[in-house]
Amino acid sequence: MIPVKVKGVGIDLSQNPLLLLMDQDETMVLPIGIGLGEAQAISLKLDGYVLPRPLTHDLIVSICSSLGATIKRIIVNDFREGTYYAQIFLEKDGRDIIVDSRPSDAVALALTSGSPLFISEKVASQGLPFEEVVKESVEHIFGDDDKLLH
Repeated sequence: MIPVKVKGVGIDLSQNPLLLLMDQDETMVLPIGIGLGEAQAISLKLDGYVLPRPLTHDLIVSICSSLGATIKRIIVNDFREGTYYAQIFLEKDGRDIIVDSRPSDAVALALTSGSPLFISEKVASQGLPFEEVVKESVEHIFGDDDKLLH
């Protein structure tokens, strides 16, 4: 397992929300397509907003706590047919409980609960070198290098 952090939420070329996970050394970024609602929830958590009423992910963490369960870790564990999969690892009364999840929901729970976030080696193989992502982003925004003012 590879520890990762949430780098941010962005928009792809088709204007769809992307979750950006990055390894601890900041050499690899993993873009995962997510829904608009999840993108908003994750962005709110990253920006430190506290809303007067709980969001769904706040509610889930509260329910887990009320039932005596803790979220131990989140793993984005698989990539099949263009879809990422995640697992939420809970602990209750010394028992481990694994719950299947979409990565976006699992990441929102990790941010809400402060739980560590990991990706599997298989998922990491889908990641892109950070330098390449930055270069492509600059080219998309500004066009060819010869059009840039130095």
